[in-house]
Amino acid sequence: MRLDSYTTTIPGGWHWSFRLRKGMQMHLTDLQGGANVGMVFFNPENLFERLNVPDSMKCQHTFHFSEGNCLFSDMGRIFASVIADSLKGHESVCGNSHACQVSERWGGRDYRQDRNQWRQNGNDAFLTELHKYGLDRRDLPANVNWFSKVVVDEHGTLSLMENYSEAGASVILRFEMDTLVVLHTCAHPLSSAAEYPARPVEITLRQAAPVSADDLCLNHCDENRRGFENNALYYLGA
Repeated sequence: MRLDSYTTTIPGGWHWSFRLRKGMQMHLTDLQGGANVGMVFFNPENLFERLNVPDSMKCQHTFHFSEGNCLFSDMGRIFASVIADSLKGHESVCGNSHACQVSERWGGRDYRQDRNQWRQNGNDAFLTELHKYGLDRRDLPANVNWFSKVVVDEHGTLSLMENYSEAGASVILRFEMDTLVVLHTCAHPLSSAAEYPARPVEITLRQAAPVSADDLCLNHCDENRRGFENNALYYLGA
């Protein structure tokens, strides 16, 4: 049986990983508002190649990823392009929540006692998925936090814009190479919500339209064009 598309809902405080083929797209939708999706990428054929957020920011001169931006690997290739974004900006510098943060802010819970009502943290959620592929803490790169945005005050202090993402907000990623996607829907590390923000996210996977000569991500900057050229060389003769 061949599927033309696949849609699933990831509960808040959850984690998932899957392999996407080159030319697929992933449509993320914040169903209730206030969601956070931590995400990293790996090359499934060479797990040493992984998402490089600092280089992706530097080469595109951006602090927040949005429509037109690309997400580069540490080998100068493009994992994915942001082809649509209703929020116009997603956070990329704050990393993940840890168990001690979640326990301090919202009270400690564990799966053995609380089952699906426990409060997972982003770091452990990532590690749970990484272990499925023989990876561990040393292999975890910096991540993007979709649906979250931080601002910087005059003293350089970062703070999360609470309720930044409203219900129905969405972002669409087009994958430019085969990619192992690892994600979680745990609380952002800077969240000060009164209750643990377990917000579900809908994910739809389908074939993307081919990259055209006037593609926004391709033409966003010279570095993006070089990244697409690196991808073309990588798949030459495949």
